[in-house]
Amino acid sequence: MDSASRAADFLAELRFAQRTEDDIPAEFRPKDPAAAYAIQEALLQRLLARHGGYPIGYKIGCTNASAQKLLNTPTPVYGRLLSSFVYPSPARLKSSAFTILGIEAEFAFEIAKDVPVVNGRHTPETIGEYIGKVLPAIEIVGHRLADWSKFDALSLIADNVIHEAWIPGIGAGAWQALDLTTHAVRLLVNGKVTLTGRGDAVLGHPLHALVWLANELPRWGRSLKAGEFVTTGTCTDIYVATARDKIQADFGALGSVEVMFGGG
Repeated sequence: MDSASRAADFLAELRFAQRTEDDIPAEFRPKDPAAAYAIQEALLQRLLARHGGYPIGYKIGCTNASAQKLLNTPTPVYGRLLSSFVYPSPARLKSSAFTILGIEAEFAFEIAKDVPVVNGRHTPETIGEYIGKVLPAIEIVGHRLADWSKFDALSLIADNVIHEAWIPGIGAGAWQALDLTTHAVRLLVNGKVTLTGRGDAVLGHPLHALVWLANELPRWGRSLKAGEFVTTGTCTDIYVATARDKIQADFGALGSVEVMFGGG
C-alpha cells in the first residue's frame, strides 16, 4: 500500500471513529503539496464510499488572517465540497456527529459557466462573468489532530481542509450591485450577536479567493465547472459551537443561513 493510501486510511478512520491523534505519523505524513493533494483525493474516495454522494465544488481555507494564524499557514488551500455533507438552511444536525463544531460564516459563489484555464491570468475583473450567484453560507470545520496548532498547510490539504459540512443559503443573482468588500456579516448564537465581520476579511475581497482558486486548480489538472459551488473562507473569527446552540449567519441583503445542533 502506498503512502497516500495509508495516510488516507488513517485520516478516514479518525473521521469515522470521531477520534483525534497527536499528528499524522511521520512515515506517511505529506512532504509536499503534491503528496498532500494525493492524500486528499484518496480520502475523498473513502468518504464517498462510506457516505455516498458526489463532489459539488470546492472550499477554500485560510483566506482570513485569524484562520491563517490559528492553522499555521500564510497561504490559501483548497478542499472539496461533497453532496452528502450539504444541508439546506435551516439545518438541524446532531452535535454528536461531529468531532468539533467549528463554525465559519462564508461568502460562496455558484459558477454559471465553465471557467477557462488562462495560465494564472484570472483577475477579479475577468472572473465575474462566470459567476451565477453569491450565496451566504455556514461551513462546519473540525480537526482530527489533537489541537489546532498541530496543523500546517500540508496536513490541512490532506484532511480535505478539515471540512465537515456546508449549509448554503439561496443567494442573489444581482450580486454586482453589492460591495462585497464592506458587506457586513453577523454571527448570532442563540439570538445574540457573537461575532462580526466583513467581506474584506477574505483576502481583501471574496472575489480574490475565487480568483486564487481559478488560477490554482489548473496546477493540479482541474478547473471550475458550471454548476459547481465555491465557499471562500470565514469572514469572522471561528466560533466553536456546543450542543443545543442555534447559529445564524446574517449576510444582510444576501439573506441568512441557520443551523441548530441537537445533542443526540
